[in-house]
Amino acid sequence: MYLHNKDIERIEEEIVLLYETSSSYDSEAGRILLSLRKDMINDRVLKRQEDILPDIIAFNDALRDALHTMYDRAHQIWDNLKLIVNAGEEPELTAKCFLDKEFSLTDKVDEARREILWNAICDSDWNILYEEGITLTPLTLPRDLDMSFDTLIGMDCLPPNWNEGLDRELTKDLHLTSAFHHLFRHTDFAITDFITVQKFRTEIEININSHQQ
Repeated sequence: MYLHNKDIERIEEEIVLLYETSSSYDSEAGRILLSLRKDMINDRVLKRQEDILPDIIAFNDALRDALHTMYDRAHQIWDNLKLIVNAGEEPELTAKCFLDKEFSLTDKVDEARREILWNAICDSDWNILYEEGITLTPLTLPRDLDMSFDTLIGMDCLPPNWNEGLDRELTKDLHLTSAFHHLFRHTDFAITDFITVQKFRTEIEININSHQQ
């Protein structure tokens, strides 16, 4: 998909080797390699953005749906949780969304190396701004009880289109979400790592703080 070349292949080989052989994972070196790989791929792909525009649209739509499901599920669990907590207990719910482990990197990477590469890209010790998932910040209740879904995905600001770094004219009507922006601009995923993903996973964590009388 992204006009694979020998330089990118060598960087990916270095990532796989480092991730597979280092017992403690050299996080700093890993972050540098991931950033370099991202820049090299994006530099090539974004010269022909019209070719990936359908994938960008499909991914943004799937991402919006996944986040809406997460948002609704988190609020439903919270409503049920409030009915069962005891006096003096203060519950907190945190919801995060991640790319599913069913991934699509590049056709030229064999299956075993492909999985190691994907694991390295998704490792929050390496890809540190992916630790909290796809959204800019996780959804946390009760702190975010008044946050609308549009606010969560950045559609309450003008213009509602998080297309920084893309062709402004080509993407002006796409209503890209802040979560798309986070993946594209702030994490170390190359754009081709995620725009073909159509499945997501949600993590919901509940903590209850007790205050004894």
